[in-house]
Amino acid sequence: MTTQQDSSTKTNKRMKHSALAAGAALAVVVSVAGAAPGAGAAPSAAPTKPKLRLVAATDSVTAQRWQGEPGVYLDLGTYVTVDDVPLEFKVTRKSYKAPVVAEQIIRKGGKVQAKRLPAGMVKDFEGLPGFLEVSFRDAAGKEVAKNKGTFCPNNASGRIRPDAPSTSHFPESCASNPFTLGGVWGIEKGWAANASSIDYDKPVDLPVGEYTAKVSIGKAYRDLFGMPDDQPTIKVSVLPESEDGEGGGVGLTARSSAHHGGGHDSHGTHGAPLASSHHYGPRGADAPTIPAFPNALVDRGTAHHLGDGPGHTDGSRVAPALKAAAKRPTGRAGVPANVPKPDLRSLPAWDIAITDGEDGDVAGKDYLAFSANVWNAGPAPLVVDGFRQRGKDLMDAYQYFYDANGKQVGYTPTGTMEWDPRVGHEHWHFTDFASYRLLSADQTKEVRSGKEAFCLANTDAIDYTVKNANWHPYNTDLSTACGEKNSLSVREVLDVGSGDTYTQYRPGQSFDVTGLPNGTYYIQVIANPEKRLQETNLNNNVALRKVILGGTEGARTVTVPPHDLIDVK
Repeated sequence: MTTQQDSSTKTNKRMKHSALAAGAALAVVVSVAGAAPGAGAAPSAAPTKPKLRLVAATDSVTAQRWQGEPGVYLDLGTYVTVDDVPLEFKVTRKSYKAPVVAEQIIRKGGKVQAKRLPAGMVKDFEGLPGFLEVSFRDAAGKEVAKNKGTFCPNNASGRIRPDAPSTSHFPESCASNPFTLGGVWGIEKGWAANASSIDYDKPVDLPVGEYTAKVSIGKAYRDLFGMPDDQPTIKVSVLPESEDGEGGGVGLTARSSAHHGGGHDSHGTHGAPLASSHHYGPRGADAPTIPAFPNALVDRGTAHHLGDGPGHTDGSRVAPALKAAAKRPTGRAGVPANVPKPDLRSLPAWDIAITDGEDGDVAGKDYLAFSANVWNAGPAPLVVDGFRQRGKDLMDAYQYFYDANGKQVGYTPTGTMEWDPRVGHEHWHFTDFASYRLLSADQTKEVRSGKEAFCLANTDAIDYTVKNANWHPYNTDLSTACGEKNSLSVREVLDVGSGDTYTQYRPGQSFDVTGLPNGTYYIQVIANPEKRLQETNLNNNVALRKVILGGTEGARTVTVPPHDLIDVK
């Protein structure tokens, strides 16, 4: 697959219009719901269940019909508002052999009750499927399209009244990694979350014209949460692409999915997959991330939640940002006994395909490309600082350790960082963090090997239910984590609960399988291959994914059997 310049340009234009639309939508939501029932009133008894409603931020939106696109990607400006108490979910699976289980968390008098959602209602960690139902009718009143959308409670949330909590302690996205193990969803009381984004992979096929969209919540969810049958209507104007390729589509969003996880797919960007003929991967190869409305319009305050306390609903926390030290550590290196350490674990490879290579690969060869992730199960973050060797594109790396109060209590040398000048990288990589190998069918022979140097970033929420999981990791993209060529020092952090994904579209993220016999192989992902990093457990660092190569040279194929219940190629 190759990135098409005209496609990425249109994507960027769509996202620019999306930001304008979302900002306007937020302002309307605040004015509509600013005097929400119960605001400032003292209830006779403390409520224990959240009050949910569907509201519309605007009564009309405008979308652009782009040439070559299968439809329009709509954000209709509807939100789910929450009052009385937060809406909170815990979503887990015991292993990849077990189904996903979703529970609504209800807190009353210091006690916690977990109410399990109906079996099969939630199948992954991306949100509540079929939550939003939308019907489109043309100017004559004829229904011309119907859609259902998944609702991520963490998606693009904001306050709806001034006396609501100034910050939300819930994560800011839902996970899309196929091997996610645990997630947390929630909306603070007095807040609203965007619920109008129709599933990002299902554009609405609406020709140029005028339409009326009626939005509602699925009956199963209305019954489950005790929601009224609100059905706001929104006028939708679909305009043709203008001659210069620009448009005024203020209701349009490019795959409106700020709730999806990220991955290393482009230098300096982070966010959801974008709509085009090219699979951009979770981080988006050419476009910056723009959430469903600009973060600058959200009053997040300055307070940090450090464990339980007044107004906190559980033990989640926002860890203070860890900044790189100004100089090399002094004193004797050492790791105190019983100090908290990270626990690095590999996920099985996915997004596997045969390609003709990426930038820097040899033309005419067959490559087995894949995506891979190493994550941190905690209970402590992985913190690595690099300090530049004078006059060289190399840094000396040190791992740091902290006590339960966040105080630095030790450090140890742990290899090097190197400057990667390749297009698409151009940042500092920590060596010996992970390695990739292609093994023979009996898993005894290594037939190919991959890179071992990485820039660490918290691209994916893998399990936010583990102890000390940080729901608001500091460095979530390359621009905050990897430094510049002239950097004197760099700090790279992999927070508890988060993982670092490198997608198959990164240069070097593949094996050259030219001339390799057809048959069964295993992609092996190894975290901390040289065991230079200090961990709580070194016995869970390896993951395998079975692949079957076929075809002929220049037309190779790959078959990827399911990994337990995870049937994702």
